[in-house]
Amino acid sequence: MSNVYASTHPLVQHKLSRLRDIKTEPKKFRELVREIAALLAYEATADLAVSPRELDTPLAHMTGAELQEKIGLVPILRAGLGMVEGVWGLMPSAEVWHIGLYRDEHTLRPVEYYNKLPLEPTVSVCLILDPMLATGGSATATADVLKRWGVKKIKFVGLIAAPEGIKLMQTQHPDIPIHIAAIDDHLNERAYIVPGLGDAGDRQFGTG
Repeated sequence: MSNVYASTHPLVQHKLSRLRDIKTEPKKFRELVREIAALLAYEATADLAVSPRELDTPLAHMTGAELQEKIGLVPILRAGLGMVEGVWGLMPSAEVWHIGLYRDEHTLRPVEYYNKLPLEPTVSVCLILDPMLATGGSATATADVLKRWGVKKIKFVGLIAAPEGIKLMQTQHPDIPIHIAAIDDHLNERAYIVPGLGDAGDRQFGTG
């Protein structure tokens, strides 16, 4: 699958296995979400543009580098919130904008309930953060919102994806790279990823 990057990093795979485990409690679950998000963001941002920066070390003058692009983090509420801190730690100057979507239990389609984006885009690159790419409805809806906002460069960063979600994302937004920790087998009748990890929001916030 072009434009889909499933991490093979041993740390990601080790932490993801602990994350999946039904015995992992919410506190540890949240820690693992943050850690995996940071590792995936590191991989997802490998192509960010940099510009030269003159500086002095204690020993000499040199030309270094600094990020040229302004980054926006866009967690999909509520499960995406747990990924923000891990990614923000790598890029503390990034802006965070929230998109609120919930999945209608009858239609399984996303319904937008929160969007406070300013009129004009203030960033050049957006990372959509959502632990689960299941049906793909929330991710594609968020990408629609960001493109209408005027953002030219968008990436999706998630923990686990189902083939169905990847297919929808690639059909509707073939220009958006998908960075994930694993591609699982399928969706069940309730649109949960199998084997997956259950409900990422409930497991983070102890509401399951």
